[in-house]
Amino acid sequence: MNKEKHLSDLYPFLQARQQDAGNMNRALLESVRQKAADHVKVFENYFAKNKDDIVSAAEIIAETYRHNGRLFTMGNGGSSCDAAHVAVEFLHPVTTGRPALTAINLTTDIAMMTAVSNDVGYDHVYARQIIAQGRKGDCLIGISTSGNSANLIRAFKKAREMGLFTIGLSGMNGGEMAEAGLDACLTVETDSIHRVQECHVATYHILWDLVHTLLADGRGGLNKSGGET
Repeated sequence: MNKEKHLSDLYPFLQARQQDAGNMNRALLESVRQKAADHVKVFENYFAKNKDDIVSAAEIIAETYRHNGRLFTMGNGGSSCDAAHVAVEFLHPVTTGRPALTAINLTTDIAMMTAVSNDVGYDHVYARQIIAQGRKGDCLIGISTSGNSANLIRAFKKAREMGLFTIGLSGMNGGEMAEAGLDACLTVETDSIHRVQECHVATYHILWDLVHTLLADGRGGLNKSGGET
C-alpha cells in the first residue's frame, strides 16, 4: 500500500469524502494502534540510547542540591508546561518521605517576560532571569521539542558563563541544543512532537526519582530494599 493510499484510508476527511460509521471506527482504531506502537518503539529506542546520560543528569541535579544550589526550568509553549511540571515535582513531592527542594520555573512571571519581550526581544526572556537570579552551582533545565529555541540557547550560554550546570531535553536531532556544550543533552530522536513530549515527561519523572534516591543515599537514608527511610 503506498503512502497516499494509506493516508486516504486512515484519514478520509482529508480527501473531502465521508465514510460510513463502521469504516470510520475501524480507521480510528487503527490510528490508536499505530500511535501506541510508535510510542513504544520511540520509548524503547530513546531510553536504551540515553540511560547513562539520564543517570548523569540526575547526578548533576543531586550535586546541585547537595551544595544548596537551586534548580531553574524553562521552555516555550507545551514545553513551558513541562518546565512548570518539573519545578512543581521538586517543590511539592507527592511521595511520602521525599523532601521539598528549591525549583524555580522561569516561565511564570508574565510581567517580566512581556517587559523583556517588548523592550529587547523574546530571545532574552530567560537569559535576563538567569543573570538576575542564577548563581554558580545552580542548575538550569531547558526543554524544547526541536532543540532550536533561541531564548533557551541564549539562556544556556549565559548560564554556562556564570558557572551553572546545564541540562537540555530536546527532540528531532537535538538541534542547536545538542551543539551548545551542555553538561547533559537528552534527545528523543523522532520527528513526532507528541512522542518527544511523551518521552520528556517520563524523563523528568525518572530524574526526580533518581535525584531523591541519590540524596537519600548521601544522607544514609536508603534501606536495603532501595527505598528511602
